[in-house]
Amino acid sequence: MRHIALVCISLFLILGAGCSPNMSSQPRYNPLAPSDFFPDGRSGRPAVSGTVAHGAPPAGQPFYTGKSNGEVVERMPVPVSRELLERGRERFDIYCSPCHGRVGDGEGMVVRRGFVQPPSFHVDRLREAPDGHFFDVMTNGFGVMASYAARVSPADRWAVTAYIRALQFSQAAGIEDVPPGEREKLLKSEK
Repeated sequence: MRHIALVCISLFLILGAGCSPNMSSQPRYNPLAPSDFFPDGRSGRPAVSGTVAHGAPPAGQPFYTGKSNGEVVERMPVPVSRELLERGRERFDIYCSPCHGRVGDGEGMVVRRGFVQPPSFHVDRLREAPDGHFFDVMTNGFGVMASYAARVSPADRWAVTAYIRALQFSQAAGIEDVPPGEREKLLKSEK
């Protein structure tokens, strides 16, 4: 038993000798400290010309930025289809309706609980806004709205934009906007 205790104490002393009691004073590398290795004296190297940060959108492509030549695009760079609108409705209901409401009137659930009310999508200013405006707001945020770029992909941002346009159209559509075959069915159902 004495022999085992002596071995344990010896191991403890050997292993403990490698540990420094003062961990805060250990030498470390400072990547911003001056360096003698490079002629300009900097240790941090500048990015190579033309470098694009990982995850950054390709420059000059409206699909990823919502802009062309620095201005928001007037029309969506993707074709509108039933599938796109369905995806837009799904994403809108998840990410947008808590504040903007299910029909885009700005009467979402969080607004009823005291959060700042966003504008209705049905006001003239937003009905006349270019499609790229909605994409840009989702990407960069606006006012109290945070950026959703990390949560909503560019394809889904365009889908939500298409759905917002459908909501706007639905609130201002008249009987003349209904296709003739469907118009007759609608008028018969009203009688």
